[in-house]
Amino acid sequence: MLTFKRFLIIAMVLLALTGMVSAQSRPGLTSPDNREMSVEQSYLQESVELMIIREQSRTDSRDMKMVALEYINDAIDRGNKSDEIRSSLEYLSLEGVVNISRENGRVVNNFPDVRVKAATYLGKLGTAEAKDTLLKMVNRDPEPMVLTEAIKSLGTIGMNNADEVTQTICWTVNRFNTLNPDNMLALSAIDAFEKIAAANNGIKDRNVMELLVKIAAGAYITPVKNRATELIDKLRQYQ
Repeated sequence: MLTFKRFLIIAMVLLALTGMVSAQSRPGLTSPDNREMSVEQSYLQESVELMIIREQSRTDSRDMKMVALEYINDAIDRGNKSDEIRSSLEYLSLEGVVNISRENGRVVNNFPDVRVKAATYLGKLGTAEAKDTLLKMVNRDPEPMVLTEAIKSLGTIGMNNADEVTQTICWTVNRFNTLNPDNMLALSAIDAFEKIAAANNGIKDRNVMELLVKIAAGAYITPVKNRATELIDKLRQYQ
């Protein structure tokens, strides 16, 4: 309840600042001082927006978290890749898995769809820190839909220092291969490998080739097996 009240207070401040900015921009009110004040107001508005995102992302409400994610997406589209944006995304991406809230022994903040969107926006963020958070997701999240999106985003970012990304992806897909092969998970890995190879002039991690051969010969649907075979041939061209 306290967090929700804080959110309402911050929202009211943001509305007030928005009104002030609008007043500054009305005809007849433009001057050097007003232009300078508009810059200050814009900075304050962005700061308040970040506070709102932080409060929304830490409520127990799934809907509020989804709104926070849309605000985050808008901020990234405007070029905001600040630590505040990254930390809120990291919190949302690990919530219910690492950051757990319980009531009467029951987990009340396990929202896989929230983690899926967080994974998508981490890929858009595209920083080394975002990559590290995605690796945490792939190592810890039990949901295939979340893992699939996190692997896609790792491919979008394209970083693979010391083969840490490709090794993590291989380990995850192999984990499912043993008991319950997942077509979408395997396809996301293939696509990620293709993008990582393009960004790094090939892939030298032998685990990747071994996994692709397993997929091509494994219990997957034909389109997935064909994609694995195609990528095997493509990776050879880099060498």
